[in-house]
Amino acid sequence: MFVALGITLFYIIFVWFIFFKAQWLKFNITWGIVSFWVGAHLLLIFLVALRFFQPFSVDSHVVRSTIQIVPRLTQPTILTEVLVEPNTIVTKGDPLYRFDDTVFSLAVDNAKAQLVAAEQNAKILEQDVISSTEAVERANAQLAYARTQQARYENLVPAGGARQDELDRWNEQVTEDQASVNQAEANLEKSQLALDSQIDGVNTGILQAQAQLSEAEYFLENTTIYAPENGMIVSQQARPGLVVGDIRLGAIASFVTEDAPYILATFRQQNLKFVEPGQPVEVALDLYPGEILSGKVEAIWWATRQGQYLPSGRLPGFELPKIPGRIAVQITVDVPEGHTFPAGGHAAVAIYTGQGKSFEFLRRINIRLYSFANFIRPLDI
Repeated sequence: MFVALGITLFYIIFVWFIFFKAQWLKFNITWGIVSFWVGAHLLLIFLVALRFFQPFSVDSHVVRSTIQIVPRLTQPTILTEVLVEPNTIVTKGDPLYRFDDTVFSLAVDNAKAQLVAAEQNAKILEQDVISSTEAVERANAQLAYARTQQARYENLVPAGGARQDELDRWNEQVTEDQASVNQAEANLEKSQLALDSQIDGVNTGILQAQAQLSEAEYFLENTTIYAPENGMIVSQQARPGLVVGDIRLGAIASFVTEDAPYILATFRQQNLKFVEPGQPVEVALDLYPGEILSGKVEAIWWATRQGQYLPSGRLPGFELPKIPGRIAVQITVDVPEGHTFPAGGHAAVAIYTGQGKSFEFLRRINIRLYSFANFIRPLDI
């Protein structure tokens, strides 16, 4: 806009000097039409060249990554301490919030007791195997004795050396002892299966108890929330007494990270014809009137919401006129030492594509005029 006004003013002065001041030519309707036609096309050449070779955007904002602070607790819990001041830089790992840990400490104690019980139970399983093995041996010994007696009476009864009922009794004893052997072997197999229930050599009961203890310790640890990165809490709304837990759906704060801020500038789609990553950029941040920061194009976001359709039972509708979506360009900026780069900070951006270099000075003047104009704009004194 400033460049267009400057060119227009220069051309008006030139026409005024030729026709009215120096009066080298006599002004008439014909010369008026010619002067207007030449001036309009001269201005159009500059505007088209600047538009494509040095695109300019005032819809530009500083973007910083934010992390939603959401308590990871299994039940409603009271916030007891707020350990961070708003708008104060904290380092990664610094405590931010502390919640009441009574219930979670008890859960850890209970899980530890369950683990000890599981370890003792594993030892009992070993003894069960030993006991079952001995029971099998005893049952086999009794069966062997009964079979010996059975064979003995099978020889004595036909010779008249013993009664038939004695032989019948030992036949029944063999059957009973065989059943006892089968039961003892089944008990041994059951005990062995329980002992062999392992993963990587560790009893599954112990592993389950260890998992429960780890889960309890995890939630106990999460009663204190730590800073995920270097950054700050901008708007501190959480206060002691706030209840959070499984019934809360949203975050209690937004953590603004310190690393990797960038500017996101939007352009009309046709203005990006020659824009590519790596091209130099000048940035006029409203926070610092009169200063120009340097940067480069990091990426072009080749997508807009108009190109996205979500699964739905409704048919798409197309209505004109519809304003074309603007394309965003991600820009990294060399921020001088001591300068603030606030999230949401507004800026003007000029990209230099390397083409049409003879027009670059106009865009450089343009963005500097914008920057200096921030000293008085807006006039809300």
